[in-house]
Amino acid sequence: MLRTEFDSRRRRWVLCVMTIGPAAESDLAGIRSMLMDAGLPVADLNTAAVRFWVARDAAEISGAVGVETFGNAGLLRSLVVAPGGRTHGTGSALVCAAEASMRMNGLQSLVLLTQSAEAFFEKRGYVRTPREKIPERIRQSGEFKTLCPASAVCMSKSL
Repeated sequence: MLRTEFDSRRRRWVLCVMTIGPAAESDLAGIRSMLMDAGLPVADLNTAAVRFWVARDAAEISGAVGVETFGNAGLLRSLVVAPGGRTHGTGSALVCAAEASMRMNGLQSLVLLTQSAEAFFEKRGYVRTPREKIPERIRQSGEFKTLCPASAVCMSKSL
């Protein structure tokens, strides 16, 4: 994905290339650090089977998103974008990549909990969903049971 960015030091526009792909084992410490900086849950990342995708500008990770699968449904979690990459489409591109990958792997829906990004996800086709309508296996996840407060908005999307 291409994007432009203004380099204020050199006073010119720069064309940047962003790539998105599966996270490598060596990316996990950086992803964890970004999540902690953003105030997102990391307590269960050593035990939950979360698959991450990362966005890279040059060699640096500029964002990440994770999906934890539960049968034919997935829990979209841990969407984070570095401050310098926000408003450039990085978050949207990460969500699209995760959705496409999960669709190709046979998932039929994605669920998420959010306290601050309801409008972002609504623009991408997610709708508010009562927690009791979410598959039981997802409701039993650490994210639902302990990591996210009951005040978090639950949303879902059919793939």
